[in-house]
Amino acid sequence: MLSLDRQSGETCLLNIMPREYINPKTLFSSLEHGFSQIVSASGAKTIYISGQTAWDAHKQLVGGTDLAQQSRQALRNVMTAVEAVGGTLADVVALRIYIVNYRPEQADAIGGALREFFPEERRPTSTWIGVCALASDFLIEIEAIAVLG
Repeated sequence: MLSLDRQSGETCLLNIMPREYINPKTLFSSLEHGFSQIVSASGAKTIYISGQTAWDAHKQLVGGTDLAQQSRQALRNVMTAVEAVGGTLADVVALRIYIVNYRPEQADAIGGALREFFPEERRPTSTWIGVCALASDFLIEIEAIAVLG
């Protein structure tokens, strides 16, 4: 895989380190919910991405009171963050998701967004945490860990 060095403008060859997505039959099937049970990864650089919310670059709330739309915007922001350091969503190995007043019937809104952004064969691990509130009018906040080759 080739990569463009943003500072020098040079193109360089990337050595992509392996990732293994593991979903043992002895654990519940999580892929349909948008995540893998286990990801084993090794690489040259680990990236920790702060919680991303439904703000756009101008601090405007995207999605209003729609959890699915806020989820998509938060994931777009995760994608923007990982791309800023030369990675892609395929490099994301773990998510920690905070959801305001989480209820089981909200799972499809969040899982649907995860399925849109992460193909079934490369879904990161995921922990969902119900919270009583987040800053501003956010319904969701997503932290990410990525491992770059």
